[in-house]
Amino acid sequence: MSRRDPSQWITFQHLNFLKRQYVMRSNNALYQRAKPKQTAILTVLEDHRDDGMDSQIQQVPTIDHVPMVTDVTPQPETTTTNMTATPVSSPVSTVAAQEKLAVLKPPSSKTVSTPQTKAVSSAPESGTEMLEVPHVQVESDEARDARLDRQWKELKVDLAELPDVYAKLSKIKLTALVVWTAAAGFAMAPVPFDPATFFLASLGTGLASCTANSINQYFEVPFDSNMNRTKNRPLVRGQISPLHAVGFALACGVPGITVLTLAVNPLTGALGALNIFLYTCCYTPLKRLSIINTWVGAVVGAIPPIMGWTAATGALDPGALLLGGFLYCWQFPHFNALSWNLREDYSRGGYRMMSVTHPGMCKRVALRHSLGLIGLSALGPVLDVTTWTFPLVSLPINLYISYLAFRFYQKGDRSSARKLFFCSLWHLPMLLLLALTCKKSRTDKEGVAKTSSLAPAPLPLAMQN
Repeated sequence: MSRRDPSQWITFQHLNFLKRQYVMRSNNALYQRAKPKQTAILTVLEDHRDDGMDSQIQQVPTIDHVPMVTDVTPQPETTTTNMTATPVSSPVSTVAAQEKLAVLKPPSSKTVSTPQTKAVSSAPESGTEMLEVPHVQVESDEARDARLDRQWKELKVDLAELPDVYAKLSKIKLTALVVWTAAAGFAMAPVPFDPATFFLASLGTGLASCTANSINQYFEVPFDSNMNRTKNRPLVRGQISPLHAVGFALACGVPGITVLTLAVNPLTGALGALNIFLYTCCYTPLKRLSIINTWVGAVVGAIPPIMGWTAATGALDPGALLLGGFLYCWQFPHFNALSWNLREDYSRGGYRMMSVTHPGMCKRVALRHSLGLIGLSALGPVLDVTTWTFPLVSLPINLYISYLAFRFYQKGDRSSARKLFFCSLWHLPMLLLLALTCKKSRTDKEGVAKTSSLAPAPLPLAMQN
C-alpha cells in the first residue's frame, strides 16, 4: 500500500474474487484507472495579410443549438466577442471574423413553445436579457426500469430446479463413472468384502468428484459460453450465482474428504484431496496453455480405481497401479476420439487440445495407448492380480479397440472418430468386468498356507512301522 503510483494500490477489487469480474491483466497488476475527460483544444488559425503582417485568430469550437427565450420584440442583432484585434483595412481578416461570428450567432428570435421554455418565460426578465434552458433530462419510471433491466438481471433460484442444477454442476454422468471405477478397484482388492467400507468409500469419492467438477465449471464460465457443448451449463445460463456454486462445492468437498480420511483410511483421503487439486488447479488452467493437459487429465482419471483399492486394503499395491494403468491408457482413445469431432468448439473456447493444435499426434497417441491395453492385460497374472485366462478373454475386445484406433489413425475423419468413441464406452466396463471374473483370490491361498502350517508333521519311517 506504500507504492506511490495509485494504480498499483491494493483495492477491494483484488479481494472480490467471488464475483466473476474479468478484467485485463498487465504485468500481474490490475489497472482500472478512469480515463480523464479530454478538454477542448482551441486551434490557432494564421491569417496572412496583404501588407506582410500576420495575425492569429483562435478558432472557436462549434456549440450546440440551445433554444433561447425572449419576451420582447426582435431587435437588431448585436453580438460582441473577444477576439484578437486586426486592422479594419484587412479584408481577409474581416471575412474570417464574420465567419466566426456567424457560428456564435443565436438562432431565430422566435419563441420556442416547449414545456421548459414556458416555465422559463414566466420568470421576470429584462428587455434583451436571454436565459439558457438548463439541460435537465427527465427520465420516466418506465424508462428507468427498462434501463435497469438491461444493466442488471435479478437472479431468482427456483427450488424445484435445484436438483437438476446440482446434477449438471457436478457432471452427474462423469461422477457416476468415477464412482463405478472406484467400486471396481474396491472389488478387485484381494481382501474380504466389507459393505460398510464400500459404501463410505463410494460416497466420499462421489462427493470429491462433485467438488472438482463444480470448481472446474466456476473457473470456465467465460469460456464455456463460447462452446455449443457447454453453453447450457448452470453458471453460464445464470441459474445460480458463482457464490452458490462455490458453496455447493465446499458442501460436497469437506464432508467427502472427511469421510474418506476418518471413516475409510488417511491414504484414501489424501488421494481424494490430491485428485481435486490436480483437476482444479492443474488440469483446468492447463487446458488453455498446453496440450500437456490431456496427460494430466489422464492421471486424474486413473486415481479413482486406486482409491477403491486403497480403501479396501489400506496400502498401495502393484494391483492398484495396474488398475490405474487401465484407466490411464483407456482415456486417450476415449477422449481423443471425442475431441476430434469437437475441434471447432474447443477452438472457439480457446482450449489447446491435441485435436486442435497437433492432429497427427492426437491420432498416434490414441493408437499407441490402445495397444498398451493389450500389454497391461498381460501384466495381470504376472502381478498375481488375475489368472492367466484374463489376457486371453480380454484379447478380442482389446484387439477390436486397437483396430478402430488404427482406422482412426489412417483416415482421421468424423466417422472413424465416432466409432472409436462409442467403442470406448462399452470397452472399459467390459474390461473391468472380465478382470473381476478372473480375479485371483489370496484369501484361499492364505487359508491353505495356514492349514498346512497347523497340520502335524509326518512321523518318521521307523515310527510308522
